[in-house]
Amino acid sequence: MSKQDLTRQEEFKRATAGTLRAIAHANAEVQVAFQPGPGGVAGKRVRLPLPTRALPPAEMAKLRGAADAAALRIRHHSEAVHSARLPQRREAKEVFDALEDVRVEAVGSKHMSGVAANLRARLNDQCETEGYDRMTRKDQLPLPAALSLLARERISGEPAPEAARRVLDLWRDTIGEQADVALAEMAGTTDDQDAFGRAARKLLTALDLAEAEVEAESEEQEDGEESGEQSTQQDQSGEGEAQAQDQESMLGAQPETMQGEASDEEVEEAEDEGAAAEGDDKPGGPQQRKEVPQTDDASRYHPFTTQFDEIVEADELCDPEELGRLRQQLDQQLSHLQGVVSKLANRLQRRLLAQQQRAWEFDLEEGTLDAARLARIIANPLLALTYKREREADFRDTVVSLLIDNSGSMRGRPITVAAMCSDILARTLERCAVKTEILGFTTRAWKGGQSRERWVQEGKPRNPGRLNDLRHVVYKAADAPWRRARKNLGLMLREGLLKENIDGEALEWAYKRIRNRPEHRRILMVISDGAPVDDSTLSVNPGNYLERHLRKVIGDIEGRGDVELIAIGIGHDVTRYYRRAVTIVDAEELGGTMMKKLAELFDEDAAEAWQRAATERAALVA
Repeated sequence: MSKQDLTRQEEFKRATAGTLRAIAHANAEVQVAFQPGPGGVAGKRVRLPLPTRALPPAEMAKLRGAADAAALRIRHHSEAVHSARLPQRREAKEVFDALEDVRVEAVGSKHMSGVAANLRARLNDQCETEGYDRMTRKDQLPLPAALSLLARERISGEPAPEAARRVLDLWRDTIGEQADVALAEMAGTTDDQDAFGRAARKLLTALDLAEAEVEAESEEQEDGEESGEQSTQQDQSGEGEAQAQDQESMLGAQPETMQGEASDEEVEEAEDEGAAAEGDDKPGGPQQRKEVPQTDDASRYHPFTTQFDEIVEADELCDPEELGRLRQQLDQQLSHLQGVVSKLANRLQRRLLAQQQRAWEFDLEEGTLDAARLARIIANPLLALTYKREREADFRDTVVSLLIDNSGSMRGRPITVAAMCSDILARTLERCAVKTEILGFTTRAWKGGQSRERWVQEGKPRNPGRLNDLRHVVYKAADAPWRRARKNLGLMLREGLLKENIDGEALEWAYKRIRNRPEHRRILMVISDGAPVDDSTLSVNPGNYLERHLRKVIGDIEGRGDVELIAIGIGHDVTRYYRRAVTIVDAEELGGTMMKKLAELFDEDAAEAWQRAATERAALVA
């Protein structure tokens, strides 16, 4: 890279960071870092994508748009006000966050035409990159993206980007009159975050995403002006603390303090109370149970129907052209991460190859003549001939299966890092003659899909069990070489693939696959960022229905002992589920953690083999 290119790149980074601080009205407080991967805001810290050396105009416009969006988030967003109205359900949270991004960008675009142009360029690029122009079905466009685009149209008065118009038209006529009224109210309250939040919650209510939360808030509003003033004071006093917590959640907080995450006990109690309460049935939306079954027998877990479940090869979900584009996108990301993870992979490879090397036993009475000791015999003819024998190290043939959570909460950096690390790990283990299988699990639809539709058609029978369509994806089979499956790993980056996560049945599926393998040692590694969540299932079953089944499946697998089970939690404590587990806060730690845990497993295997060999030698001597 020439000195001129370096100077141009550095000047652009300095100018972008300075403009960001100026727009945010926090010159000395905002810390700006340019790093590989997508950008983000945590309190007063901003991470922006690392610009390339060439700096083409399209990239500069996109990066300026990301910087402007971050600056407006800092300037016009109160985390305390946002958290006060944040819904509990994951899908509703994603929509609520996306609508708040629309609000702050709309407020900042009113008086700064340059900022508005940068944000438009960024949005156009995002729609084209995600392939919105190739979407032909409504369910291909994620709900948060669809509602944010509709809200942006209503608030700004400008049409959606050309790439998104066709698929957005499929959404436009199906949201209903109540949702349309809520969008109109949001357009009139963009300058008031609290009022905008109330309107956004009305939108969620109209779409059956947050019934219980909105009802609770309406009761609180009836308490009068005094409670409202008290709430305002608490919001103002807690804003700094909430932003600090948000910063910790993005840059290194413990899982239990992450922004917007409630403890499992609190969620379970809230869901159980909601399930016990009586409510009106609304066809097509999540329904609350009127009675909670009194039994905790995990064996009662069952799917309502398995007719719509699918186990699919990755290349069947995407045409070859798009799969190649997604793989190219993954390769670009790999160029930034490969240095660190490759060092760890090489270290793991050296350990494995060292355990597979052959060794020689010397000074034996029979075997192959030891030519290296012939000189000794010539010097002293009274010495007997010595022999040697080659001995193979006791390294059991091994297969490793990676089961990756493909839920919506993995969207962004976590799923990208998971795909990259899986790619590097598969290559490393293949060089060491260790077969690797890469699997993913999600659902075919949000909010139940065809399973829920059938349940509604059959009159909503009680205790329906699992109420969504499973999608289990085979990215790489154990016997498939890496070079043939490499393109499939790019599918994890495809927008619209990641939906709900039903971990228990996915773990059963992966266990059955690896259990039938001929290898002597079988290792199953699960990578997940949270507890099992499926809104459709949990709305008509006890709140711990999926989690209880997951615990049972884990107990069964660990009890049998024929498969070694290990889990890595990203931002979520999985040690309370799995006996052998580790939790990481930042997705960037995933590669190193995967290599470390596998190295520990193989070191344990080597130690056991050494102990067995030592015992055998001691028995021979005796």
